[in-house]
Amino acid sequence: MEKYISSLQNPLIKQFALLQEKSRERKKTGLFTIEGQREITLAIKGNCIIKTVLFSSEIIAEEDLYVLKDLSDTETDFVEISTEVYDKLAYRNSTEGILAIAKSNEHSLENFTLSSKNPLILVAEATEKPGNIGALLRTADAANLDGVIIADMKTDIYNPNIIRSSVGCVFTNNIATGSTSEIIAFLKESNITMYCAALQSSTPYYTQDYKEGCAIVVGTEATGLSKEWLQHSNQNIIIPMQGEIDSMNVSVAAGILIFEAKRQRGFN
Repeated sequence: MEKYISSLQNPLIKQFALLQEKSRERKKTGLFTIEGQREITLAIKGNCIIKTVLFSSEIIAEEDLYVLKDLSDTETDFVEISTEVYDKLAYRNSTEGILAIAKSNEHSLENFTLSSKNPLILVAEATEKPGNIGALLRTADAANLDGVIIADMKTDIYNPNIIRSSVGCVFTNNIATGSTSEIIAFLKESNITMYCAALQSSTPYYTQDYKEGCAIVVGTEATGLSKEWLQHSNQNIIIPMQGEIDSMNVSVAAGILIFEAKRQRGFN
């Protein structure tokens, strides 16, 4: 492989751009792109296999590049690119001149394991906006949840906008994806209580006991949770509103619910 690339027509550069833009290409190849030193470092720590690192020596500090080389697998290719190529590929100017192509990890429910006897899980159904998924993953990381499950996902977990908005927390969380039906069956088999954030037949969130294994389930801001979740919910919960509106951003709502559960558990 070339060790220096200055042409936008280079096959590796074209592949990177295609992986950035097309979910179908990411699914077909099992590869995805990462932008930024922090995000790449978290991916390595999250056991992602980094195939190729692209860097601009005019931007990244030499010592920072050495740190990444020390963390990376010996088979990872480090390829220098021109600033012109970097500027074409990078979304942000603040990503320290480094990009990567990595192999996707498996996120099926079949491979989803919970180490805690009383797990606390976040479930998000049909969240359409990558920015909201990223924000939910940041919240889950902040609370050190046992897992995050995304139901009926509208994109793939390695969408660059999810990686970017999660600030790399897509790599720090224990994540699974599946259909609503599959996830409900999994939670029931695992004896995990479902607390669904919904307006119908609900009780204030702070009246419930979250010390045993449970899932906080949130839906879209526009339509909320589907009927299937409401039919199988153990208890619907609500955050009482004191202003003019009756809803808030899904990641904000999830944070309130999750940290009430963490408070009850003594932040363990």
